[in-house]
Order: sequence, then C-alpha cells, then structure tokens
Amino acid sequence: MPRRAAQGLLVGLLLSAPALQAQDAAGYQTPPKALADLVNVPPTPTVSVTSKGDYLLIMERAANPTIAELSQPELRLAGLRINPANNGPSRVSYINGLKLKKLSGKEEVAIKGMPAEPRISYVQWSPDETQIAFAHSTDNKIELYVADVASATARRVTDLALNAAYGVPFRWVSDSKSLVAKTMPAGRGPAPAENRVPTGPAVQENRGTKAQAATYQDLLKNPSDEKIFEYHATAQVVRLGLDGSVQAIGQPGMVQDASPSPDGRFVLVETSHRPFSYLVPVYRFPLKSDVYAITGTLVKTLHDSPLQENIPWGPDAVQTGPRNYEWRADAPATITYVEAQDGGDPKRKVDVRDKVFRLEAPFTAQPKEIYAAANRFTGFEWGNETTAIATERWWLTRKSVTRLVNPATWQATTLFDRSSEDRYGNPGQFDTRKNQYGREVLNILPNNDILMVNATGASPEGDRPFVGVLNLTTKQTRPLWRSEAPVFERPVAVLDAVKGLILTTRETPEENPNYYIRNLNAKKKVNPLTQVTAFPHPYPQLKGIQKQQLRYKRNDGVDLTATLYLPAGYKKENGPLPTFLWAYPAEFKSKDAAGQVSGSPYQFNRVYPMGAAIFAAMGYAVLDNASIPIVGEGDKEPNDTYVDQLVASAKAAIDEGVRLGVVDPSRVGVGGHSYGAFMTANLLSHSNLFRAGIARSGAYNRTLTPFGFQNEQRTYWQAPEVYNRMSPFMNADKMKTPLLLVHGEADNNTGTYPIQSERYYNALKGFGANTRLVFLPYESHGYTAKESLLHMLWEMNGWLDKYVRNADASTANKASTVGGSK
Repeated sequence: MPRRAAQGLLVGLLLSAPALQAQDAAGYQTPPKALADLVNVPPTPTVSVTSKGDYLLIMERAANPTIAELSQPELRLAGLRINPANNGPSRVSYINGLKLKKLSGKEEVAIKGMPAEPRISYVQWSPDETQIAFAHSTDNKIELYVADVASATARRVTDLALNAAYGVPFRWVSDSKSLVAKTMPAGRGPAPAENRVPTGPAVQENRGTKAQAATYQDLLKNPSDEKIFEYHATAQVVRLGLDGSVQAIGQPGMVQDASPSPDGRFVLVETSHRPFSYLVPVYRFPLKSDVYAITGTLVKTLHDSPLQENIPWGPDAVQTGPRNYEWRADAPATITYVEAQDGGDPKRKVDVRDKVFRLEAPFTAQPKEIYAAANRFTGFEWGNETTAIATERWWLTRKSVTRLVNPATWQATTLFDRSSEDRYGNPGQFDTRKNQYGREVLNILPNNDILMVNATGASPEGDRPFVGVLNLTTKQTRPLWRSEAPVFERPVAVLDAVKGLILTTRETPEENPNYYIRNLNAKKKVNPLTQVTAFPHPYPQLKGIQKQQLRYKRNDGVDLTATLYLPAGYKKENGPLPTFLWAYPAEFKSKDAAGQVSGSPYQFNRVYPMGAAIFAAMGYAVLDNASIPIVGEGDKEPNDTYVDQLVASAKAAIDEGVRLGVVDPSRVGVGGHSYGAFMTANLLSHSNLFRAGIARSGAYNRTLTPFGFQNEQRTYWQAPEVYNRMSPFMNADKMKTPLLLVHGEADNNTGTYPIQSERYYNALKGFGANTRLVFLPYESHGYTAKESLLHMLWEMNGWLDKYVRNADASTANKASTVGGSK
C-alpha cells in the first residue's frame, strides 16, 4: 500500500473510533480495526529440530480461545487449575497442526492420521528421533498419540486416558518403543460432589513455629476441597508399549512425576500425599520419592518429605532434608539429590550451603557426597565420565558461579564467577547433544572445546546474539560469530558443532523472523545462509511503524533505555505526538548493571495484544519497555527510595522524547501490567508527569503481601514505612489523575488477588478520583479469550483517546518539558 494511502487509512481509523462512554457499554466491545486485527491474526508457528539436524517439526498454533471455551468448568485446588471434564490443566495454548520438513528440502508435509479437531500439547521427540509423541485433549479425556516421522503418520496408542493434572503426563523410555505415562486409574468412579453442607469448621493451628508464606491463591479451603483434589490428582503410572502392551508400575497415587532412568530399567516416581495444607500449594505438600523397576515392582523408597509450611522466607531459602531427586543424564541409572547444610535458612552463617549426593543402581549402598556448594546449588549439566558443569547462585548478592567438575574425582574448578545482573558478561549456554539414552549432555568437541550459545547477547550496542567456543582446558573463550546490524539474528540450535552448522532466526524491523541454517565455517564470498522457512508477515497492515532505540540518563547518572515506536509515515515536522509510556520496573544491586542496554533496534516490530506498541498504529508515540531500574547498592535496599527512582526514570524517558521533538509533554499516558500496574498507580500518585494511566492486574496494597513482594525480602513489620509509601492504596487521597483499572476476575498470580483492584477502586472512588474498574470474566493474570482481548483494547483505546489525545490543554497537569512532582 502506498504511504499516502496508508496515512489516509490511519486517519480514517482514528475518526471512526467510537467515543468511550464509561457507563453505557453493554457486553463485549470491539476496538478499531487496527487493534482488532491484531487479536484475530493467526499466531506464527513454532518449530522443533532434531539433534541430528535432519528434520524440522513445524507446530501450528491455535488462535485465542473464545470466552465460551474459557468459561468451561474449572477446579482451583492446591495451586492447580484443573479441567474436571478431561483431568488436564484448564488453561492451555494448544497446537492445532503438525508438519514435518527435511532441512535439506523445501516441502512441508502435514502429518496424517491426526484427530479431526486437534488440540495438541506435550509434544516430545522419541530418544532415537524417529517418532513424535503428543497428547490430544478431547472434551472428556486426554489421549496419547505417536507419529512416525518416516511416513508422517500419527496414530492413537491406547484407549487409556492420561492424567495431566500435575502437568507432563508421559515420558519416553530410552528404547523408543515405550513410554512411561500417568493414566486415569481403572474403576475410579464418579468425582465426589462438592459438599455445600459443612461437617464442621475449617481449622488451622500453629504452635509457636514461624511460618512466613507468600499470598498464594487457589488453595484448599475445606475437607470437601481435599476430596475433590485427591480424586483428580490420583493417577496410575504405567509403561505403555507402542505394540499396545500395558504394565502397571506401583499403585495409584497423587503422582507429580514419573521419570524413567536413562537406561530404561527403572522409574523415579514422586507422589504427593496427606496431610494437605490450607496455607501453601501442592508443591509443598508431603512428597514421597520411590524407585520402581520398569516391570512395576518397588525397588527402594528414597525419602518421604514432610509438609513444607515452615520454610524460611526468601529466594535463597529451601526446605530441610533431601530435595530435587533426578537421574544423572550420562549414567545408566544413577540418582542425584541435594541437601541443605544451613537448615535451608539463608540467614545462617555457614561455609557450605548445599551438598549433592549420588546413589547408583541397585540403590542398596549409602549415598556418596559428590559436590559441596558455597551458595545454593542449582544443578548439573552432565557430559561424560570426566566432565560436568555445576552451577550455584546466591540471589541476595546476585552471585552466579559456574564450575567445571570431574566426575572421576569430583574435583571442581571455577569457570565463571559473576553477577547474574551483568547481562554483558553472560557467556551463554553450553551446547548439548543427545547421548545413547536420548538424554541431553554436554557436546564436548575433540580438543576439549564446547560451543557457547547466547540467544540474547546483551552489549553496549544493544542485543547482539552470538556463538563462541570455550576451551575447557585453558578456560579461555573466543568468538565464532555475532549478529550484525542491520539484521537481528538469533541462534536457536546447534545442528553440527564440528561442521559449524547452526539454526538461526533472522529478522529486521519490517521482516518477520524466519529460520535459516548458518555455516560458521563458510569461506569468504560463499553465502553462509540457507533459508529454511518462509512464514508470512503476521500483520502486513501494520508495516511502516517506525522503531528507534533510545539511550539517555537519569538525573542520578544511571543509563536508561527505551524503544520508541512512531506511526507509519510520521515526520518530526508534523509536530509532537500524544504519547503512551509502558514499563515494568526491575530491582538492581548495581548502578552499572541497571544501566546496561537491553533490546535491539533491528528486531522485528512485534506487536502483541497485551503490549503497548500497537498504539503507534493509533497515532501515538509509544515509549515501550522504558527502563525503570530501582537500585540499592551495598547495604541499601532498592525499595528504600523506590518512589524517587520511579519518578526520576519516567521523567527521564519523557524528557528524551521531548528532546527528540516527538513527545508532547502535556499529553502523556502511562501503563503497565502486574508490577507495571503497581508502577503506574504510584507514578500517578507521586508525580504530575501524566494525563492518565492504565493499570492491569496489579497489586496496590502491600499490607496484603506482608511477607515480601516482587524482590522485596523484608516483611511489613521490618519496613512498614517502605510498604506504606509504596502502596498506592495508602496514597489514594493523592490521586488526581484518571486511572483505568483492568483485572482478570480469576487471577491466580501470587499477590495480585482481584480484590487488590476492587479495594483500590473503592478507595479512589471515595476520594472522588476519575477512575474505572473493568473485571474480565474467567481471565487469569494474563488474558487469553478473544473477546477479553478485544474489549481490553477497546477500553485502553477509549481511555487514552479521551484523557490523553483529546485532553483539554487548559486543564492539563502543569507538566513542562522537564516534568514535575506532586
């Protein structure tokens, strides 16, 4: 479309946008076409590639569900959300089509034998990568299918229904001829009905033990809930042969996970059991860890962990006793687990925080200690008999340690000791390959080299993904390739480390991502790229939107960034625009880390219904992902000066837009989701920078999250002045700026109860603030139904149109080019 015609279309859209009548809207509303088309566009497929690099699996994704689908019955029990009709999760983004493509060819082949209306999830390659298993959800059961790659044909494996209440319901056995699955127990009978007549009060009691916990949601509340939860969580573990054979493993139980050993001789089964809790979700319930033979008999009970209601508070805190049982990927049948040496309490002063132990088949010997961590142990990446990688972290100091371990002697040397906040210094992820068991292990090259892949590649020039090579003998890293302007190219998978073949995606602001094979060893004058896919532009009607990466400073010297979107065809001589700032704050312990650049001006103009960039199509300048760092160096806590840093960061973004001549400082709106909503309410309460705000799914009263929130680790009783000053609810009397509140009425995110918006709205209304509260039926923390997304965009567009674009300049807040505080 010619640019002039596109500009005419934009003007037409703006003139046709309906005026917002706050109290007159009946039912779900639809926004202008430019916004509505974004919700209705088919999602771009995702892909999965074999480790051999011969086949690409293309997974076509279903569009947003309707509100009718979302309104189906749902159980909210013990922190889980379960579809009682088919015993799977109630909120799933399904795949609705599978295609196979040889990377060396051009043809995409649709897999035959699929269900009539596919609702696919849990897609897994077999260990030998000749087959693909997946679950298909019907209205009353979840079925197991397996597709043969050579013939591109799928078939249903069994009539048994899967139980996916806890998540992944099956895993391949290493022989690629069978799977271990969680199935519905035979003869389980009808579900217990909800008992609306209580047999007595629900009682909780604490006898002097500290039990600080987050504000979890969807918890069990009474004995009736317990019975219903137990019914739906109970599964029978079986071995399913592709020949139709079925072998039961153990007895039915509330099985969280069933994982076969690498050699396929054993199965690690982890089962929840009573007593339940009304204070914490299921992952803190008592958990029994057993090893069974693949033939079904119990070999050994490893541990029975008690109810975990009293774990110390904080991200560095863990349970006491053994935790995290898992199979060692490069051994036939060896289990490892971790045990805290500080009682799980990060406040204790000890030299060793965690120890790791191993137990080999037949599991009759005493466990052997193999690793001691000065910080909290986070995991092993296994390689071979002499090479493994161990990682540790300590959140309080943002410390991240990577160590090279020799499993023959268990000696360890440090590879990287860095701050997790330092994005520039991130060396990347270690390349892996599949071993003889089909498990991912370190892909160690002949010279003791290993490729390091960083799909973000943060740098002072913006994100530039890269591939390097680390020599495990010298500990030295050298670069092999890095994305270069004016294209953003991201490594997805290593196809052949020796030949230097990697799968990447390439994109520009105008060209959507597609997959390519890049030859890192290609000689000069030889095209190193082979295109693999040709996915069309998902929203060609939005082509022409302009994007620029901004860099500027806060008044205290901290470097900041934002992505500026401008309407198609806009020129600075057209004058400054009404502006929408969208952000999400982040805490840092270092000003240098807080000031590191994020994002790239060369990435595709991704526009999501839940984001803000789309409003450039409605004639706004959008300051997207504006960095709002909250810094507390040394002994200082970031939130001690939260409000001051918040206002200073927002002011700096507006000032930069004004300096560029694109932002009208008297017509700026602000918005955010979740912690960004909390930010929005605080900015409106403590500054005169904005004409209006949009806050979605936020928390506004921090006394309702008294044992910490976001990255604040102090309790309300330790820092009441911080909690009170940071709570918009406590400052409702200061609100003089129009605020739109949107919340999913079924929000299950920790801390963002829907009552947060309800009570905040009531407080604002009590002080006469101009505010509007929109509850979206059946929606959780993020919104998924097509009707909900369309209506949300209609609300946002109308609010910005009324209070920002068409604001009466004579009544504007006195926000000059440098802003101001209340």
